[in-house]
Amino acid sequence: MTDPQSKTLAVSSPKHRRRDDATLDLVTVYDPTGAASDAYRMLRTNLFYALIDSPPKIIVLTSVSFGEGKSTTAANLGVTLAQADKNVLILDCDLRRPRLHSMFDVSNTNGLVDILSGGSRVEEVWREPIPGLKLICAGPSLPNPAELLSSRRLAEFLAEMRPRFDYVLVDAPPVGVSDSVVLAANGDGVLLVLDSQRTRKGPMRQALRSLQGVGANVLGTVMNSFEVSRRKTTPYSNLH
Repeated sequence: MTDPQSKTLAVSSPKHRRRDDATLDLVTVYDPTGAASDAYRMLRTNLFYALIDSPPKIIVLTSVSFGEGKSTTAANLGVTLAQADKNVLILDCDLRRPRLHSMFDVSNTNGLVDILSGGSRVEEVWREPIPGLKLICAGPSLPNPAELLSSRRLAEFLAEMRPRFDYVLVDAPPVGVSDSVVLAANGDGVLLVLDSQRTRKGPMRQALRSLQGVGANVLGTVMNSFEVSRRKTTPYSNLH
């Protein structure tokens, strides 16, 4: 497994934001010239060039715990990829705490749950919030989402999507939830999203061991809420 500590992207958080409006987390849309948007474009560039020999197509984004910004990263990375004329699909596989529908301001009435249960076709469910970007929300809540995400149908569904898109971004639950490692095992690579103010080394190491245990290919880490200094808030990246 690749050492993710050698591949870390830092993302600064925009200041003076209203946290009650989830759409404001879509900085690549509402603040495209800001430092955070530049960082997401840098992440996109690294996906294009740093992994040119074996480019991942199905990328799972997860975190150590809830609230560390994995959904925000998935949404903004998806937008930047679509802006680069890539055909992108984002899947909200966090069936316990879905958030992408709020960020893109769309309904969560139907979604991945309906597709995997056989009740709906993909084309009936997905939305296109911006050109080139398809979004499949989580859909109705389930008492035990792990069973659905562990089913053979999920692997079949991802296989069906692979030839249809340049990138499939999977917003997975945190690693501590069993759903996450199942999703990681079905992806080409994993981005582990961290919060510079909250994530601790012990839980992070445990998360990496869990991912390694299912043979996941950890592409690197993305660090949120990062400020380089009091004078400079431009994010930096040391991905190779």
